[in-house]
Amino acid sequence: MSDEPVLGLRERKKIDTRKALSDAAVELMYERGLKNLVREEIAARVGVSPRTFGNYFASKYEALAYRLGDRIRRSAELLRARPAQEPLWTAIAEAMVEPLWADGAPFGRPTREQLVELRKLSLVPEMQEAMARASIDDLVDAIAARTGTDARNDLYPRLVARITVTAVNAVMDRYVHTDEPVKIPDLLREVITSISEGLPPPER
Repeated sequence: MSDEPVLGLRERKKIDTRKALSDAAVELMYERGLKNLVREEIAARVGVSPRTFGNYFASKYEALAYRLGDRIRRSAELLRARPAQEPLWTAIAEAMVEPLWADGAPFGRPTREQLVELRKLSLVPEMQEAMARASIDDLVDAIAARTGTDARNDLYPRLVARITVTAVNAVMDRYVHTDEPVKIPDLLREVITSISEGLPPPER
């Protein structure tokens, strides 16, 4: 029997509403630009009141940043389900790739105009702060379980989790700030493989 808690209908609805608001925020930012993104329209897109939006997020930036924390949680679940004999960094790479692909698939490759909005977003202090608050505890716990370490007392699982999230952020930053086509899954696998090998210096 699984030790994972079974969510009740009310908790499941809260999670679904939170994700729907975050997805709506991304859709509207793509459609209208970051400057014109307001909570009232995000709420209307989902069919809830602005007050309900406020119950979930303090700002549009928190709604946009929610996707990061949600991906980390899903990646942690996927990591727990990876084959036990699989090397740690390979398992981490695959667990991190799937939610990135799933979240990006509905939107496709951003247009040049949408990439401009993403670049603006990445430079906003409120967005940077909201992303920094994303919890990595689920990922730390999953890494600890896989490596037989203590999530609270051993540095190793938290260090690996921090390195992993930093790698994902670096790949996403490259994706947003380059005009060259970037295949996020391939690049993330390449980066994590390099980390697993001790991050050797690049070939010149």
